[in-house]
Amino acid sequence: MRDNQFGDFLRSRREAVRPQDVGLPTGPRRRTPGLRRSELATLAGISVEYLTRLEQGRDRRPSAEVLGALLRALRLSAADREQLWVILGYNKPSELCPSAPEPPAQQVRPGVRAILDRLEPTPALVVNRIGDVLAHTTGYQRLAGPLGVLDGTPPNLARYLFTDPRARDAHPDWTLLADAQANALKLGSHEHDPHSMQLVAELSAVGTEFTDRFRRTPTPVTRSGSERWVHPEVGELLLNFEAMDLADLDAQRLLAYVPADETTAKALDRLNGRQPGALRAV
Repeated sequence: MRDNQFGDFLRSRREAVRPQDVGLPTGPRRRTPGLRRSELATLAGISVEYLTRLEQGRDRRPSAEVLGALLRALRLSAADREQLWVILGYNKPSELCPSAPEPPAQQVRPGVRAILDRLEPTPALVVNRIGDVLAHTTGYQRLAGPLGVLDGTPPNLARYLFTDPRARDAHPDWTLLADAQANALKLGSHEHDPHSMQLVAELSAVGTEFTDRFRRTPTPVTRSGSERWVHPEVGELLLNFEAMDLADLDAQRLLAYVPADETTAKALDRLNGRQPGALRAV
């Protein structure tokens, strides 16, 4: 860990939590934004002196129990947890949790499915922390189905990229997508979770294309960008994507694709049987 990244991160997240969000009175005499050290220490069940040492960088290796208590007290988002894991340089995500993790979720809330319905005909999907596709729009079915992305039970983005020979033809920038999927799987897998470890073992058996990437130091998941796809019916597509974390779920993300240029917009309209201009380029 370089410098005092952990202490800086801890302090910035403490200052970002509003007292009312954790059931504390705001009060008229607050000199600092967010929580006081004493308040966070009380919520996490640790001493103020120890929290001060952590923020000042005099102790950079808290125990799993202390770290788990801080994660809960600060109500860190999935993105924040990923960033924290990268800062600490942990070799296994399970070290961020004092207890064995739950299996990756396989269900999405009815409200999330309703959002997907409203997004039609936009290609959109919901994935869990290891890349299983849990739900998707018919727009995504028309985009990804003919390429084989949804053939698995359940479909899994990492498994498709590393084991299906169609993936390289479907994605001209396969190397970049493979980097991203291996990184996302490393962030989402846990050594005490047989479901994610089974997937890691399966992909590791394929060869070094996966294992070399999986050994790399992880980075926070990319939440926006562009991808090139080649579709058998409408040809090459340039798609922008946005990835959004779903609150209170097991690191589920909603991904939505929109055309990045007019050619792609027209191609998606043809694919969805709509009049030109239904999906506008951004």
